Amino acid sequence: MRNASVVTAFILLGIPHTHGLEATLFVLFLSFYVLTLIGNLLILLAIVSSSRLHTPMYFFLCKLSVCDIFFPSVSSPKMLFYLSGNSRAVSYAGCVSQLFFYHFLGCTECFLYTVMAYDRFVAVCHPLRYTIIMSHRACAILAMGTSLFGCVQATFLTTLTFQLPYCGPNEVDYYFCDIPVMLKLACADTSALEMVGLISVGLMPLTCFLLILTSYCRIVYSILQIRSAEGRRRAFSTCSAHLAAILLFYMPVVLIYLRPTPSPWVDATVQVLNNLITPMLNPLIYSLRNKEVKSLLRRVLRPLGFLPEQLWRSAGDT
Repeated sequence: MRNASVVTAFILLGIPHTHGLEATLFVLFLSFYVLTLIGNLLILLAIVSSSRLHTPMYFFLCKLSVCDIFFPSVSSPKMLFYLSGNSRAVSYAGCVSQLFFYHFLGCTECFLYTVMAYDRFVAVCHPLRYTIIMSHRACAILAMGTSLFGCVQATFLTTLTFQLPYCGPNEVDYYFCDIPVMLKLACADTSALEMVGLISVGLMPLTCFLLILTSYCRIVYSILQIRSAEGRRRAFSTCSAHLAAILLFYMPVVLIYLRPTPSPWVDATVQVLNNLITPMLNPLIYSLRNKEVKSLLRRVLRPLGFLPEQLWRSAGDT
């Protein structure tokens, strides 16, 4: 991705309209980042340590937790670095890497949510054939496919962005390198590339969302055929966590990339939600709605004394 650009580094200006709030933002974002890492590591530990959870659903949840560890790590360390008073400069190669890994992990998660919806569709609509359809081989192929397609999409978007010449200015009005803000700095007409990028960024999530919607329409139809109220409740319960995570994932994508009139401050605020809050909430969403995961987390954390006895008892009763 080398080009004839005279720009060798970029300056990250950070979140717009937050001058003077660096110390507050540092403490806030550091707390979010640490909680994100701890929550997802605990989910990984619970799944890996229990043979009962070595099923397709938890296999994909395990990969989601890995993505949720690395996804905020693309932009958060550098943001925390300059919020603590250090340099805001990022090299040209560093900027390319940020944009690539941000979209690689984001696209991988998008495809992963689609695969998880398919897994729930098979579990609810074809329970007798579930172990045959979602075999170990099929799960491995689907998991590798999410990363492969994510890599292809990220490579395309990164190449599209950095084939342009960047000859100044080099101040990025954002807290990390992303497509919309980088195109503003290019020394060339970017209208055609903006349209291609918008179609690419918008088409992929839209296709995944339609596939997810199709899966859940079939799931809802099948659940409504269940005569037992308890059976319907259990079936809905297995899908509710995934639906909540999907909504948290797709709302920021729509607000950032598909709005006709972008706003730097709104985009940055939504990106913080997408980069830090959603990965932090995913472990809570999946564990609080899942008795098996809660039970295993209690076994892991109780000896460490992380939570009081009364809270463990109340969690065990839910």
